[in-house]
Amino acid sequence: MIKTRCTWCGDDPLYKEYHDKEWGVPLYDDQQLFAMLILEGAQAGLSWLTILKKRQSYWDAFDQFNMEKIAAYTDNDRKRLLENQGIVRNRLKIDAAIKNARGSLNIIQEYGSLSKYLWRYVDHRTLQNNWTTTEDLPSQTKESAAMSRDLKKRDFNFVGPTICYAFMQSVGMVNDHTTDCFRHPELQTR
Repeated sequence: MIKTRCTWCGDDPLYKEYHDKEWGVPLYDDQQLFAMLILEGAQAGLSWLTILKKRQSYWDAFDQFNMEKIAAYTDNDRKRLLENQGIVRNRLKIDAAIKNARGSLNIIQEYGSLSKYLWRYVDHRTLQNNWTTTEDLPSQTKESAAMSRDLKKRDFNFVGPTICYAFMQSVGMVNDHTTDCFRHPELQTR
């Protein structure tokens, strides 16, 4: 049986795998959420497929997205990352990962977890959308704009409202699979 998928994932096997098993599945683990926030920021100006292909290199280069370790990175770590061909070697994005790790630790101290803080933007439940085509999907929403504003106040970088909405889609805060996609009803039951 042929599965109908959201058209954005195309025919690339890696993209299909991500679409079928990860995109839109609710995530609550702080380390995983932090990783996705950094990866979504790294994607700015690039395709998500580029980041998917580099994802394991990111996990390795950034100490498995251990926030405490990243928050303590030094200039030597920055240099090491800028020389790492397995990741996007952009100084601003690398610096943002370090700043965002520090900010995430502050959020955890304040809210008890990064998950509690982030999921409050959708009242701790997945927003169920019913888009018929990928063209219907917004690039940002009032929720992603609110998240962006607050993260920026907390000195985070690469967290504009469009990046925040892509993050919300990827971690299952919204179900943005199109209604003809086989994943749409599966994720409505979660």
